[in-house]
Amino acid sequence: MKMAPIHKELSKFKNNIIHKIIHTGQHYDKKMSDIFFKELELPKPNIYLGVGSKSHAEQTAMIMIKLEKVLLKEKPDLVLVYGDVNSTIAAGLVCAKIYREDGNPIPLAHIESGLRSFDRTMPEEINRILTDNIAEFLFVTEKSGYDNLVKSGFDKEKIHFVGNTMIDSLNYYLKKSSESNILKELCISKKSYTLVTLHRPSNVDEKINLERIYRILSNINNINSSTEIVFPIHPRTAKMIDRFKLRKKFDELQNLIITEPFGYIDFLELIKNAKYVLTDSGGIQEETTYLNVPCITLRNNTERPVTITEGTNFLCGLSEEKIYNEIKKIESGKIKKGKIPKYWDGKAAERIASTLMLNF
Repeated sequence: MKMAPIHKELSKFKNNIIHKIIHTGQHYDKKMSDIFFKELELPKPNIYLGVGSKSHAEQTAMIMIKLEKVLLKEKPDLVLVYGDVNSTIAAGLVCAKIYREDGNPIPLAHIESGLRSFDRTMPEEINRILTDNIAEFLFVTEKSGYDNLVKSGFDKEKIHFVGNTMIDSLNYYLKKSSESNILKELCISKKSYTLVTLHRPSNVDEKINLERIYRILSNINNINSSTEIVFPIHPRTAKMIDRFKLRKKFDELQNLIITEPFGYIDFLELIKNAKYVLTDSGGIQEETTYLNVPCITLRNNTERPVTITEGTNFLCGLSEEKIYNEIKKIESGKIKKGKIPKYWDGKAAERIASTLMLNF
């Protein structure tokens, strides 16, 4: 979702730029990868590394080994990386260690730069910090990102406050999502359900936390028994629920609709029409803010503070009391009115492409 608008924008300069897409295979589930390429109208990746699921160290190392061969052959003028996943830092490290004929490493552009949760127990936080320190172009989605980089001593000329390409995609496909039949397929109606997504190891890799999540979902029924709970289950979450033998408990929850992951268009329609969302995803915090949908984030911190200060996001961790109170407020009509942050206007990719064209 972050890359698609940039690919479309760079395609306008096809006489000057060849933009090749490398899929590392880090996100290998068909429902969470292939369908996104199709729905976001992207071409098949030019190169597929096929890394798959491994430990953090193995995955990062395997991407580096395979990507180095690709970059030595392709000799790119610039590599663009997105967000904070293992693919991001792996590509950054490879670029930093390949020296071109001019004696400099391959330039790196980091889209979604500067975000910080200030929680170094999160693998993503380490990935963000290291990638920013390697990158030549630091493209920032929100003001906190700019401030974080400046406070850390980064060269201001490298920092570009451009907005959010995730929102570019959302903005572009919002009308198309209205054509989705997903509400009808799930037998739910607008603003009558909550949408739940969970995938972070800190939430799903321990039995005690999954049991808390079970109780949180039970409380939704206690507050309003007519609220449906739509839970598209991440492969990691499904695996851990089964490992801890909790599947039967979840299956018996009233009004709980467990599904496989959805494609982008269907999922966008579900976010847009939800009464509220429970999530531990960073991107969904941004999407709910743009769509003015209440979001309860099951994390103790966020690297996207603008979704709280200006948007519709509430940070609750796994505190059952906090979550219960926020849901009660929403159900009673006390809904926080957010606003759309600066530069979340569907033109972030345009700004990124213009910056790159001025420098190449």
